[in-house]
Amino acid sequence: MLYHLLVFLQPQARFLRVFESTSFRAMAAFLTALLLSFVVGSWFIEQSKKFFRSGVRQYTPENHQAKHNTPTMGGLFIVSVIISTMLLWCDIFQPHVLLLLVTLILFAAIGFWDDWSKIRYKKGISEFHKWCAQLAAGSFVLWLWHYLLHPLSTVCIPLFKDLNPDLGIFYYAWALFVLVGACNAVNLTDGLDGLAVGALLPNFATFSLIAYCAGHAIFAHYLHIPFVGTAEIAIIAVIFIGACLGFLWYNTYPAQIFMGDVGALSLGASLAMIALMTKQELLLAVSGAVFVGETFSVIMQVAGYKLFKKRLFKLAPIHHHYEKLGWPEMKITVRATIMTIIACLCALMLLKIR
Repeated sequence: MLYHLLVFLQPQARFLRVFESTSFRAMAAFLTALLLSFVVGSWFIEQSKKFFRSGVRQYTPENHQAKHNTPTMGGLFIVSVIISTMLLWCDIFQPHVLLLLVTLILFAAIGFWDDWSKIRYKKGISEFHKWCAQLAAGSFVLWLWHYLLHPLSTVCIPLFKDLNPDLGIFYYAWALFVLVGACNAVNLTDGLDGLAVGALLPNFATFSLIAYCAGHAIFAHYLHIPFVGTAEIAIIAVIFIGACLGFLWYNTYPAQIFMGDVGALSLGASLAMIALMTKQELLLAVSGAVFVGETFSVIMQVAGYKLFKKRLFKLAPIHHHYEKLGWPEMKITVRATIMTIIACLCALMLLKIR
């Protein structure tokens, strides 16, 4: 609520007008999220050791047995930092802010349900229940988006300036596919220390820049981005960067804590929602090339075995394949981050310019 307090005090102290600046609030929000992560991180890990210890996932390489009993649900830590920082530095009455807050909380709740089941019952919820919950949460978020903002039903095709097909009512089916697909893609990628969060950071940075441009008419016009009328989305994306960077401090190899489904699902869905609100969801397929590759490796592995009784990879998702080839975990993670940075630059190059 700090933002609203400063706005209230502004008529009495004109120098407080600087706090209305998007760039100032974005930098302040980033530092707040990062500092909060450092302040509460160690305490949260100690508490997690008492309540959130979990075994390693099934079908992982043998060397992962050393990670047994490492605390999970680090996503609770990330989500808490994000919400706290949003309440401080964002205009929470903005529909875009409310929408992202709801998206974050709903998908975090699904992830918490799955993580807690793994801890309590040694087995996560069924894939059917997880998919139903994701579809229900995604449908509610999209209904709320329609109710609050009445978004355009067009899809912006990257690079082609005048190619913006209107999907009509089918746009919401497309948006639901993007939401659910993105959250599961991030979840599949979260299999090595720092891998998922290392790929998320450049993506949030990319879409914070796009959202900043979409929130300012002159930039939106020049870059041929739909003008969304607010730069609050950019500030929220920067908050995600600060929280993810703070989490990476503890999640880098060897990880002190894992993100868990509560983090992967909520961060993936939030990234997808930012892409949808800026009408650049197709760019997410480019910037999120690592997530796409991880997902397709699982699809190809399953399809190859069912159709031809052959496994295309030693183990899927593909990061485990490279582990089986003898690559050190840090090499896989760092190279994935480098590839993501390159992919994000390619995505920015594909932005339409008038």
